[in-house]
Formats: sequence, C-alpha cells, structure tokens
Amino acid sequence: MAEITPALLDDIRSRFAHVDACPFQGPRVFFENAGGALTLNSVVETSAKFAAIPDNQGRDNPAAHALVALIDKAKADMRVFMNASTGQFFCGESGTELLFRMIRTACINAPKGSKVIGSTVEHPASRSAARTWAGFAGLDYVSVAHDDATGSVDVAAYEALLTPDVSVATILHTSPVTGMGIDVEGIAAAIRRVAPDALIIVDGIQHAAHGRIDIDSYGIDGYAISPYKVFSRHGYGIGWISDRLSVLPHDRLIGAPEAGWEFGTRDTGAYATMSDVVGYFEWLGGEVSDETDRRARIVAAGRAIHAHEKALTDAMIDGTGNLRGLRDMTHVTIIGGADNPAREGLVSIVIDGHPSPDVVTFLNQRGIRTHTRKADHYSGNILDPLGHADAIRISLCHYNSQHEVAQLLAALEELG
Repeated sequence: MAEITPALLDDIRSRFAHVDACPFQGPRVFFENAGGALTLNSVVETSAKFAAIPDNQGRDNPAAHALVALIDKAKADMRVFMNASTGQFFCGESGTELLFRMIRTACINAPKGSKVIGSTVEHPASRSAARTWAGFAGLDYVSVAHDDATGSVDVAAYEALLTPDVSVATILHTSPVTGMGIDVEGIAAAIRRVAPDALIIVDGIQHAAHGRIDIDSYGIDGYAISPYKVFSRHGYGIGWISDRLSVLPHDRLIGAPEAGWEFGTRDTGAYATMSDVVGYFEWLGGEVSDETDRRARIVAAGRAIHAHEKALTDAMIDGTGNLRGLRDMTHVTIIGGADNPAREGLVSIVIDGHPSPDVVTFLNQRGIRTHTRKADHYSGNILDPLGHADAIRISLCHYNSQHEVAQLLAALEELG
C-alpha cells in the first residue's frame, strides 16, 4: 500500500475548504476535527446547487424524478462506503437525534424487565438515550465500566456483565474525548453469543472520518454518523438500520410504509453531498493503491488514512525534528496513555498549572485551533474518574501535516 506522500498531501489539502486559514481569524492550523471536520470543496458546490432547486421529490416532473435518482444513488454509494448489503439508510436531524430514535424504538419494543447494556465510555448521544428509554420502557440498564487508564472498553468488560435477557446494546466506535477506537465487531459477537436476539446500535459519529466502516462484518442493527464530521456539512445525520429494526413499531405517519423512517421532505442536497464524500474516499483509494473495485479503493483509503494519522499522533507524542514530544514534556499528561494502539487521530492532554480553556486561548492566539473538553455532561464520564476538571483535545485528520504538528509542539513548549 502506498503512503500519503507530501505531493499527495498537497493534492488532498487542495480539495478542502479553509484548510489552512479561517475566514474570521486568518491563517491557522486546524486541530479541532473531532468537533467538525473540514468540508470538501465539492460538498460546498453541491450544497449551493441544490439549495437553489425549488422542486421536491415524489412529484411527476423531470426535476422530481432527477432528485429521487440522486437520493437513490447516494444511498447506493453509502452501501459501498459502509459495506452494508442489507438494511436501509435514511436522513435525520443529526447523528445524535438518529441514535435517540433507534435506541428509543429498540427499547419500547423490548420485553418488559429485560436489560439494556452500554458502557461508560460512550458519548451521551447513545448513553443518555439508552438510560432514558430503558427507564421509560421498564428495562434495567447495565453499565459496563471502561478502563480509565486506556480510555477505552474491551470485549471482556462487556462479557463480564452479559446475560441472556439483554435485549438492547449500545457500542461506541471511537471516543471523541480519548480518541480510542473500540472493537465493535468483537463486542457485538460477544453479545450475540449470550443474547443472540439483542438489538445492537453503534455510535459511529467520531469514527467515520477515519474510514474503515464495515457494517456487514459487525452483525449489528443500527449505525449512525454525523456528516459534518466526515467532510460534509451541518444540518443532517445519516443512519443505517437492519431489516428487523426497520419494521419494528416506530414513529411514522399512519398509513405510511411500514419500514419508512424519514419524516417530511428530505434535503436532496444533503444526500448528494454524501455521494461527494464517498467519491472522495474512492479517489484517495485510487491514489494509494492499484485497486479498481469501488469498495476495495475505499478500504485502501481507510488504511492510508489510519497510517497517516498514526504517523501524526506518533510525532505529536514522540516529537519531530528537534522538538520533543508530549511524552517528554513533564508538564503534560496524556489521557489514555502515550502508548495506546487504539488511538485514532486524537490526543487529549492536561497541562500542569494551566486550566485547559486558558491553553486553548493561548494556542488560538498562535493560530492553532484546539478545543476544551470539560467534566460536564459530555465528558465528565471520562474526566471525573481521572480527577481532571478539563482537558485540551487535539484532534486531527489525514489532511493535517507534520509541519502543523511541529507548530503545536513549539507552542506547547512555551508553557513548560
């Protein structure tokens, strides 16, 4: 497999809007990708094009027919991107909203007195939904504790609490706080061995930008992403649900198709931008491999993305050039540890004697965009057990460079 070379990285960066400058701030390094990735230029163009079209789907006119065809194409493209041979894709308000709908439907259709299982590492998008709807549906919620030292949860932790009466399970694919990827396939298989009929729903929101989604291999029933975190734009979420979850009683108009999950007229432009995203992954896969099959190219792109992002986080932790890395900065604590093979393009740190919001401001003044995670309803599940009130999240994507990492390290040295 070919790597992302400096020349290819230049080509990659040219395909994204505002890659090295903020329209409000000016030149800057963008290390806030977990809060929302950069947007493809093609997505910007597609969004503008479809915002101007007055027609809706479902009418008998040429424009309506074209819109339906574009939505169908986008759904077919997403099948290839996420390797989902069955089930259906649909649009909603956001990834969080879709997780709530999937989990609510699973819970209210579960046998009374059965169990819902999830882990403490999860984002509240799934954890709040599972705990809330378990309560309303008369189900017991089982909480799997994540490992504070690694910032993740493993198969064994789920296995220790699994029982045959588990009817609903939630899994986080990648943590937006620690940056650690989680073995969805292994955990789902463990659940199936003990509770084969459980409905398994996965939060893939943080994972999607790093590639390597393979729904057919997971044996799950629901998967949600937020397109603005995978090179598209704000304003919608994408969900995939299995055939059996599709037909469970759920919110829908009376008389509407039994498996229909969308409300009202959806934005064709939103769907069309997902075709742009899939097309980008295919292009990148063609640049880093000799593959010609669409899925094979997407898989190759995911491998190259992972390798490039690992090289960047390794440089951040171990140093680059004559700059020492985070592990050698005595004033820096790395959440999840310096040596963690599960890391996906994200490093969260705490700096001794410096509140994280102050560090984020300090870095902004030097043209480096990061983000504060506070021990609140979003991140307290991770930070509270570690005794941290807050942390600085440094999140990157494959369009970031070693030079940008060097700028960050140089700035953090000033705080030592």
